[in-house]
Amino acid sequence: MKKILYIIILIGFLFYILVFPQESVQAASIGLNLWYENMLPTLLPFSILSYILIHSGILDHFTQEIHKILKHLFPVSSGGLYPLVAGLLFGFPMGSKITAELVQSGKISYEEGQRLFCVCNNISPMFISSFILNQSLQRPELRMATYLILYTPPLVLYMIWNRKKQFRVPTEHTHLSKKTASMNFQLIDAGIMNGFETLAKLGGYIILFAILAQMTTLLPIQNPVLKCLLIGFTEITNGIAYTAKQNFGFPLAYPLMMAYTAFGGLSGFAQTASMVKDAEFSMIPYLRMKLIGTACSFVLALLFVHPF
Repeated sequence: MKKILYIIILIGFLFYILVFPQESVQAASIGLNLWYENMLPTLLPFSILSYILIHSGILDHFTQEIHKILKHLFPVSSGGLYPLVAGLLFGFPMGSKITAELVQSGKISYEEGQRLFCVCNNISPMFISSFILNQSLQRPELRMATYLILYTPPLVLYMIWNRKKQFRVPTEHTHLSKKTASMNFQLIDAGIMNGFETLAKLGGYIILFAILAQMTTLLPIQNPVLKCLLIGFTEITNGIAYTAKQNFGFPLAYPLMMAYTAFGGLSGFAQTASMVKDAEFSMIPYLRMKLIGTACSFVLALLFVHPF
């Protein structure tokens, strides 16, 4: 059944590209520009530095000191602090990538990694403030409220989900971490290659789902809200841009955009699956957590624009 579904999707892509070449090129150009202008300059340096920090051991002592304070507030090991913070500050999909790398390097357990990557994979504050609030909604004054609406649900859900858990650094890594941190050009070269490989994969997914989002505009759907939902949950950038062009008004457009952003789109789901495949994480808990977080963010956004 899955094989038949893949064949249908591939044939649909091919048919669309052949029948609507101009629209396909336009959609691919939008996806490529998004990758080149936004993701490449922001995520590539961070991806390279993250690889070096993780595999050199430089980060270990720093996170251990911070963990002494935060362990009483948040159910996470010292090794899990970095992807949690990085996933919030630098954005999707670096949280999932870093979590997978930490599990593979033995710095956090598989169980913690499986649970952690479900909540540390969020859209970056830079994308929210620049593209959503400034460019699409022209409401930059909503920055802090929007951050709370999008970031509070996953953090609270994680705390509820793991309230009885006590994650620890794996025993084998405890002995290894006592060794002196090392830095050399071989490690830097590996980090650069890893960063470019990661960004190349993301670029491919963005282009494919940009075309898929463009394909959804051809569907005979009369309801504009339903059409926005379909496009937004396929690829969030196209969905936000399409929603901004409608005459919905802020009270409806804002909650819709918050829902797309919290979920991350099918494009985001595919990118995340690609980032964590070597760690063999299950995507079902991730999807479940994203759906719950999306519902929470949507409700919070509605309450924000329609207060009691």
